[in-house]
This record gives sequence, C-alpha cells and structure tokens, in this order.
Amino acid sequence: MATPYQGNVSPQAEPAQDAAAGYSIRTISLSDLHEALRLGWEDFKAMPSHAIILCVIYPVLGLLIARSVLGYAVIPLLFPLAAGFALVGPFAALGLYELSSRRERGEEASAFDVLDVLRSPSFGAMLGLGTLLLALFVTWVATAQAIYVAVFGYGGATGFTDFVDRVFTTPEGWWLIVVGCGVGFLFALLALCISVVSFPLMLDRHVGALEAMVTSLRVAGQNPAPVAAWGLIVAALLVAGSLPFFLGLAVVIPLLGHATWHLYRKVIAIDPNARPIPPRPPRERKPAADFPANLFPWRRKDGGQ
Repeated sequence: MATPYQGNVSPQAEPAQDAAAGYSIRTISLSDLHEALRLGWEDFKAMPSHAIILCVIYPVLGLLIARSVLGYAVIPLLFPLAAGFALVGPFAALGLYELSSRRERGEEASAFDVLDVLRSPSFGAMLGLGTLLLALFVTWVATAQAIYVAVFGYGGATGFTDFVDRVFTTPEGWWLIVVGCGVGFLFALLALCISVVSFPLMLDRHVGALEAMVTSLRVAGQNPAPVAAWGLIVAALLVAGSLPFFLGLAVVIPLLGHATWHLYRKVIAIDPNARPIPPRPPRERKPAADFPANLFPWRRKDGGQ
C-alpha cells in the first residue's frame, strides 16, 4: 500500500471526502503544478538513464511516421503528430509512474522495475484506457489531415518554405490555424479530463478504468484552473520537445511522466483507514549471466526438465 504523500500541498487544499472509494480529491493551486514539475525533474535527474531508455522510442517513432509519408505530404502532419503526443502520453508514461512511486517510498529503482506495471492487477484496465487514447490520437491525426485537404486540396506543399508561406501568408492558411487549433483543443481537452490522474490512480489503488476516468473528471471539475494550466504546460513542453525532429521528447516525456505522478499525489488524498492494497509479490531478479536460460522460467535452475 502506498504511503500518504508528504509533499507540500496548498494551505487551502481541503479534500472532498469519499470514504467508500478510499481516497479524496484535494483542491490545489498553480503553485502545486510548479512543485510537481520540480519533483518530476528531481526524479529525472536521479534516474535519467532509465527514463531515456523508456522514451527513446518516441523520437524514433515520430521520425518513422514522418518518413513513412511520401514526398512533402508529411509536412502538414508534423504539428498534429507533435501535439498528438499529449493524447497518448499518459499511457506511455506508465513505467515512469512506477519509478517515481518507488523513489517516493525510498526503494531502489532500476530499469527492470518498469516491468512491474505488467503485473499490476489493474493493467488490463490501463491497457483498455490506453487503447482509447490511441484511438483518439489516430482520429485526431486523420481529422487534421482532413482539415488540411479541405483548405488546400490534395496537392502537397513543394517544400517547408512553401508550406510556411501557405499557412502564414494566405487567408486559407489563417483559417487552417484557427480551425485546426480549435479542433485540436477539443481533442486535448477530452484526453486531459479523462486521464489527468487516471493511470497513476489505477497503478496506485488498482481501480477500474471507469472509476479512474470519473475521478479524473471530478479532479478537473474541482480544479478547473490548475488542470487547464497543466494542459497548457504539457502542450507547450511537448511542442518545444518536438521541434528538433522530436528528439527533445526524450527529456520532455520523462519529465512530464514523473511530474504527473507527483501531481496525482498532490490532488488525491489516500484515506488512512482505507482498505489496504495487497503488495505485489517481489519479482525474482535474473542476472545477465543466466541469459538466455532466464528466458525460460519453467526450467529448473539445475537444468532438469
């Protein structure tokens, strides 16, 4: 069972009690967002190799997606792809929540510990919500492409300069900016409201996906200004990290993942009288010297069948 969070919480934060659920929702302030980011940065500095190993696939994924689109047709999708990371980021950061949780409890954390997420009783629920966010991401990219085609037709830009000129020097381009950003905002708002604390809550309290989403909606309703500000921070950092060919995401994603865990701990107060969460059994450590034998756990250590 996770211990109650000991970080600084705003003095005006009063939990909205929900004894049946075993946790309550605090009212937080903008200063709590700064503190969550600071603690997330401390986690990243303490575990940088783990975080980068986990997140290096995202810059690679972004480059592969860009390369898969023929010609210059990829250019109009660069911004939607970068912004779309905000939709799937909460699920992608599952391993980072586990590392932050372990460090918070004073336990040693290693890259192997991220695999403990797979043994969580609520992993199926997390996978289901992650699939929903992925579907939202795909729908957003398709919608962004449809908006661009509706404005400029199927003829792609002849280069990056031509695309910039189209977007920023023509009435159609400004219409594209306004409509595209407006539609993207709606997608991001939906993803933020249903996932702001959903995955950390499922990991920490083993609740179902529906309860986690309802709790996230309640958090957003009780803290509209901080949650909106958090969404803007996430969007700004993801766009900044995506500009140099997505490479900055190797730092931005782990920072936001760790910070999201600390934001969860600030906004969700665990009832000390709540039903204890049974601890997961310790995972057997398998030294590298046993490879490849450790890939076959059904074999006895003495090599017998």
